[in-house]
Amino acid sequence: MSTITAVKSCATTSCAYNDGGCTAFAVTIAGTDSATCATFITLDARGGLPVAHGQVGACQRLECMHNSNLMCGAEGIDISDTAACTSYEVR
Repeated sequence: MSTITAVKSCATTSCAYNDGGCTAFAVTIAGTDSATCATFITLDARGGLPVAHGQVGACQRLECMHNSNLMCGAEGIDISDTAACTSYEVR
């Protein structure tokens, strides 16, 4: 894998890293019941990069078809308003 997967969109407006898109340098996709953004945090502040260029740093969902060596190989991912990775697909 030679590229890092971009967070194309994030609808979780209550996340401190969502400021017109994902401003986290890198997010982790995890979750026990469903694939969710483990970087999600609700705070009374906005943080991260000055621009929305978030990317997937790690994927802990081994059964996802896009997971290769704990990295996301999808072209890009979308995060729903409930912090779910909507690009997640079971192998």
